[in-house]
Amino acid sequence: MAKALHPGDAGLDRSPSHLLHRALQLALDIYSEETGTGALTQRQYAVLSAVMAKEGCTQSELVRATGIDRSTLAELVARLIGKDLLARERSTLDARANTVRLTDAGRAAVQDVQPKVAEADARILALVPGAKRDTFLKTLRDMARAAGKSEAGESDGAKKDKKAKADKPPKSEKDRADKKKKKKKSKKKDAEASAANAA
Repeated sequence: MAKALHPGDAGLDRSPSHLLHRALQLALDIYSEETGTGALTQRQYAVLSAVMAKEGCTQSELVRATGIDRSTLAELVARLIGKDLLARERSTLDARANTVRLTDAGRAAVQDVQPKVAEADARILALVPGAKRDTFLKTLRDMARAAGKSEAGESDGAKKDKKAKADKPPKSEKDRADKKKKKKKSKKKDAEASAANAA
């Protein structure tokens, strides 16, 4: 008789990435059970709740508030606008930015699902022993903050790279002329090599 495979056999019971993935699967299943079919998804709820907390926020602010990456958030906002749950407007403070606000239907959708989300959250927390719940939530908040700092650091690094390139002194006429000469010599050598190979 073959031995049954258990998570501990593969070391998965000590893998934070695996355990977090399993916990996320469970949390999303509980969310779906509580909210029902056709309800807002967890991400849609997060975006609409963030907009409800700050009407007229920019999509960049939503990225920071929700932790959803920029391209996914842009698609999500477009879908929510298509469902008439959000409205987009040009920012009065920055003409390059768009702001979003809840429509009446969006506000009603959030208010309708809030008690169901609260019930889902209560079910998830009930899986953690009472004395450990505050520590559990603090750990999750710490991890979410660390993710936010990591994302901000990457974007700061990209900004620094762009600035360093912009701060480079322009090439002199002599540098450009030397580069042209090298390119001409290289083309001439390539043409000579091609002619020699053809002969």
